[in-house]
Parts: sequence; structure tokens; C-alpha cells
Amino acid sequence: MSAGDDDKVVGETSEGLQVELFHPDTDRETGDRNVQAFGFDVHSRVFPLSCLVIALFIGLTLVFRSQAAGAFTAIQTGISAVAGWFYILSVNVFIVVILYFALGKYGSIRLGGVEAEKEFSDFSWVAMLFSAGMGIGLMFFSVAEPIFHFGSVPPFFDGVQDGSAAASGVAMATTFFHWGIHPWAVYGLVGLGLAFFSFNRGLPLTFRSIFWPLLGERIYGWPGHVIDILSVIATLFGLSTSLGIGVQQINAGLTTLSGQFLSTTVPQSVWIQVVLIGIITAIATLSVAAGLDGGVRRLSEFNVYLMVTLLGAMLIVGPTLYVLANFVTSLGTYIGVLPELSFWSQTGGGTTWQSGWTIFYWGWWISWSPFVGMFIARISKGRTVREFVLGVLLVPTLFSFFWMSTFGGAALFVELETGGSLVAAVNADVATAIYEMFSFYPLSVPLSLLAVVLVVTFFVTSSDSGSLVIDHLTSGGKHDVPAAQRIFWAVIEGVIAAVLLIGGGLEALQTASITAGLPLTFVLLLMCYTVYVGLSNELRIMESDAFAEWMERLDDSGTVVVEDDGIVVTRADDGEASPGDD
Repeated sequence: MSAGDDDKVVGETSEGLQVELFHPDTDRETGDRNVQAFGFDVHSRVFPLSCLVIALFIGLTLVFRSQAAGAFTAIQTGISAVAGWFYILSVNVFIVVILYFALGKYGSIRLGGVEAEKEFSDFSWVAMLFSAGMGIGLMFFSVAEPIFHFGSVPPFFDGVQDGSAAASGVAMATTFFHWGIHPWAVYGLVGLGLAFFSFNRGLPLTFRSIFWPLLGERIYGWPGHVIDILSVIATLFGLSTSLGIGVQQINAGLTTLSGQFLSTTVPQSVWIQVVLIGIITAIATLSVAAGLDGGVRRLSEFNVYLMVTLLGAMLIVGPTLYVLANFVTSLGTYIGVLPELSFWSQTGGGTTWQSGWTIFYWGWWISWSPFVGMFIARISKGRTVREFVLGVLLVPTLFSFFWMSTFGGAALFVELETGGSLVAAVNADVATAIYEMFSFYPLSVPLSLLAVVLVVTFFVTSSDSGSLVIDHLTSGGKHDVPAAQRIFWAVIEGVIAAVLLIGGGLEALQTASITAGLPLTFVLLLMCYTVYVGLSNELRIMESDAFAEWMERLDDSGTVVVEDDGIVVTRADDGEASPGDD
């Protein structure tokens, strides 16, 4: 049911108190004040102001290119020094809150209403949320991060010698920490809030809707505009970070492969990467024009098949027993240090390790949360809160752990058992790490080729998913927007990624995520309360006598039998609302 339905599903208790079932008290239609022009259907405030901020950023970065890199470095250092502790504390709060929603009394609430059915199969659901969540990052850091922590042990593990057998265990545990339940708790919280207020309350699928319990009708005014604009900016910078590191890895792979087959090696340079962004973005526009089911879903499923193929091949040609043992050991170490490591904040010591790693990751995940959270919400109708949260937290986390153990473990095996060295290669260029690791094993060329193809498809699905999400935000929450509009945002994502690479490379990408994530962290903390209020009201309605009577009168066709002394509701076969409609 939509926010603008005139006929509301109403129940009456034995005391005569009327309660609304799964419906907000608003007459506003989704996108009712949009502007339609030039093939676009956009919100009259959010779209132009978001474009203005983006244009200013692009213009200033290109005009002051020589100063941009220094500015990005100063911003990253400053935010980490002042607000690092705030990032660390906040992400832990998100974990506690989302587990409380899932494991407590709210877990049985169904997204979309009591009769809602799942829109996608479990396999398609997992494939899409995983491809949108962190596919490019897994490819980029699966070898580089464990090797980096192996060669330079994080300060938290004081006393562990760099390059030792013990260092391999803490390297994997630290990698698990950055790619485990913490990021997925952030995504899950945002996704849960968006899905609930959109599917259960009929509000627009935009970030502003989560704040209905606090703002009411004011979500359609400037408070809501500011929230959505902030979400658009954070999403664009978080997504551009992923696209930027993805294209660096594609460039490194092409350099490796061209050295095998061509007389001229493809160089690694920013301008080559800008060209690659243009080419792959053009490919992405074909998929994004096909929409969610026709393009994103199919390509996400294809990504999963590619990932499983690459993972299986690495297990076969790599040190299988070592990888499996490393997975179990690293998982145990991660669980053991998780409580203390989760709250550890680096103070003093003269190093900035946490700034470049944990704080960057937490900012990255938070800046990605409107994008991934909204995308997960869009595909999760019909699932209970418990199913949603546990699925989002556990399935991608365990797969990520096994993926990291396979590729990171194979790299650590090279360091510990073969006399080879990857530490120097990673320190020289993080993007080349996975290809350097492949060179120590059979089938290095096919593995490298498959890795390049996989990063390209992840680039495309991330761009597609991001375009669909930003469309929701900038069109007032509409689910169906013109194809030209989706293509426009796919192009803008590529442009921002290119500008960040030109303006400062990987450090600029990291700074963009940390900076965009900071103000959004405050919004997410407030969201914890609004989602709690929304779920509490939902549960109160579900436990009311009126709701019980309403459910008893629901027949197989979804029609409530109307009686003079009972539940008052318009009939579903008259085209009006029934439980589970969105």
C-alpha cells in the first residue's frame, strides 16, 4: 500500500479504539511533486542540490589538482585523529542494536506485512546483496591486506614479530575483523530501517522515511531533503572508492596479462585507469538500462558463479590443506580477540596504522550504507526481521572469511613455506598483489584472466546497483524511473571515481569515504532509535485484539470479511489495500 491511499486498513478494539494496520497517517504520494523534463523524473530539491555539490567537488579537484592530494591527506589525518574513537564506538553500537532487533521480540515482524511473499529466491537474494556489498573490495584486499599485516603486524598485537608464523595468524584475524560482522551490521541496520518504513508503512524508499517517527510529515520538507542529499553524496563517494580501487586492479591485471601475450605491456597509470573507467561505465549502462530483474539480478548471479569458479580453482592449485587449517585457526583467533579489538582505539605510539586501515574501513562501510542498505531493502520484501538480519550478517561474512582465507592463506603460504616474497610487491603496489600471488602457482595466466573478468563484472554490478539506489533517493523514492536517469548516475559515478584518481589516487579514495561517512554516522545513530520506535509500534498493533480479529477474518484470497460489529476494512477484490501490499 502506498502512503497516499485514501482508504486505510483500520481495526477497532473491544473498547472502541481504532488502530491503523500497516499504514502511515499521510496523504502524500511517492514522487508527487517531482519534476518531469528531458526524460528525467526527479525530486525538485534533492536532485539539483546533489548535482550542485558534485559539480563543485569535481571542479575544485580538477582546478586545484596539485593541492588536492595534500588536502586529502590532511583531511584523512585530521578526521582520524579527532573522530576515530567515534567511528569505533558507533559501529559497535550498530551491532548491538541490530542483534537486539533480530533475536528479541521484533524478530517475527515480516517486511511488507504479515502476508507478504518473497520477491526473490534465497539464492538470488544472497547473490545480489553480496555483489552489491563488497565484491570489488574482496578482490582488491584478499591478498594485499593479509600480506601487509604479516609484514607489519598491527600495533594491537604488541609482541608478535613481523614475518613470523604467529604474524600470519594475527594478519588473517585482523583481515576478518575488517570484513566481518562490523560492515554487515552497518548495512543490515540501514537496510532494515528502509525496508520496514517502505514496505510496512508505505513510505517512499528513501533515507528520509526512516525518520518518520521523529519528523512525521516534515520528512517531506527540508529536514528530509537534507537527509537524502547527504545520503546521495555519501553513496557516490563510497561507491566511487570501490570503483576506483577496482579499476586500479583491472589495470594491474591487464599489465600482467599483456606481458604474457603482447610485445607491448599495458602501463599502469592514472590515465589508463580513467580510460578503463569510461569503457566499463559504458558497458554498465547496458545493464543498468535493463533494470533490477533483467540486468542486476542476472549479472549478480553470474558474479557468484565466477567467484565460486575462481575460489575452487585456487583451492585446487593452491595449498588446500594449509588453506583449510588457516581458515579454522584464523576464525578462532578472530573470535578470541573480537571483543577487545572491536573497542581498541590507537592512542599514541607514533603510528597511524588505525587511520589507514580500521578508520578507513569503518568510514567506507558507513558511506556505502545508504547504497547497500537501500539495495538490500529493495530486494528483501517478504522476509522476517530475524531472517533478514541473520542472513545479512552471517552468510556474506562466512563467505568473505573463507574467500580471504583461501587467497590470503595461499599468499601467506608463499611467505612461510616456499621462500618467495610478496611483502615487497604489496608495499610497492597494492593493486598487483593478487596477480603476484598467482605467479607462484600453476595456471597463473588463466587465474589472472578470470580475476580481471570478475573485477569488471563487480564494477558493473556495483555501478548498476548504485545507480538504482541514487535514482530512488533523487526521485522522491520512486521504484521505477526512466532509463536515461539511471544511465546518468552510472556515468556520474564513473566521473567521480576518475576525478578522485586524478586528484590523489588511493589516498584520495580513502579520504572521500572517511569524510563522507562522518556526518552520516550521526544519522545512523539516530536511526537506531527511529527503527526501534517503528518496530515497537508494529508489534503493538500485531499484538492487539483488533489485529487478531482481523487476521481471523482473512480468507485465502486476502479479503477480510466485513461485519458491522467487527473489523472495518475495504475489500481487496475492490482494488483496495490488503495485508502485504506495498
